[in-house]
Amino acid sequence: MGLESDVTDLWQRYQDDELSADTAGSAIESTLNAFLEALETGDVRAAEQVGESGPDGWVVNEWVKQGILLNFGLRETLPREYGDVTYYDVLPLRSTTDLGGRGTRNTPDGTAIRRGAYLGSDCIMMSPSFVNIGAYVGDGTLVDSCDTVGSCAQLGENVKLGANTLIGGVLEPVEDAPVIIEDGVSLGAGCRVTSGFHVGENTVVGENTLLSPRIPVYDLVEEEVIYGHLPSNRRAFTRYVESSLGDHDLFESGAYKPAVVALDIEDDTLDKTRREEALRE
Repeated sequence: MGLESDVTDLWQRYQDDELSADTAGSAIESTLNAFLEALETGDVRAAEQVGESGPDGWVVNEWVKQGILLNFGLRETLPREYGDVTYYDVLPLRSTTDLGGRGTRNTPDGTAIRRGAYLGSDCIMMSPSFVNIGAYVGDGTLVDSCDTVGSCAQLGENVKLGANTLIGGVLEPVEDAPVIIEDGVSLGAGCRVTSGFHVGENTVVGENTLLSPRIPVYDLVEEEVIYGHLPSNRRAFTRYVESSLGDHDLFESGAYKPAVVALDIEDDTLDKTRREEALRE
């Protein structure tokens, strides 16, 4: 049986209450470890691009998300060490001994990579930052200080996450797409991307922008309002639009709600987001 078949079988038995952390033996633990190793090498991913840029060009691998949930459900919480700190978790942190050989750097004092996370070649992880299980960080991507990359989030190549940026995670339900940030995207400091939102390639997002399926995107290029997706090659930023909530005793001029405005990308905008080659030498 292959890894996918093994995980699918374990998932069904777990759903049928035939397995628990108390009853899982060495053979099951071996399967769970092999699954984590496949995530860390990039051989399996929670979602994969099979077509052109955009949500329709990606597929979710539900069995991978099942495997991650099994690693939570079939393992015991144990004391573990991180520097001088003892913490309690079902999984240890990921080994980083493979990163240097691929030119990837994680600075000391606060970069934490959980087991089951993939980092590509020539990545930079600044401290403090955190990459969770199932996340995929593509080649040449920068994870800046105070950034979090959530479970199963998919980051493409040459992505730039500004400082204090949150990329949300999605584990359940298993059929839901995770947050996807395609190649060449630049997110300004303080951005938040949540709930399976999809950012198309080469898009530049202004600082402190919240991208969530509940917030409308006013795409001025195609002159339409869309949800859950920023198209490719856009320059996007937050604006506030009038809310359906009218005048109130607490605010005389009515209420406003956030929206995202998306414009055509400009060459000078891209130039400003390109990183110096010296960072990679």
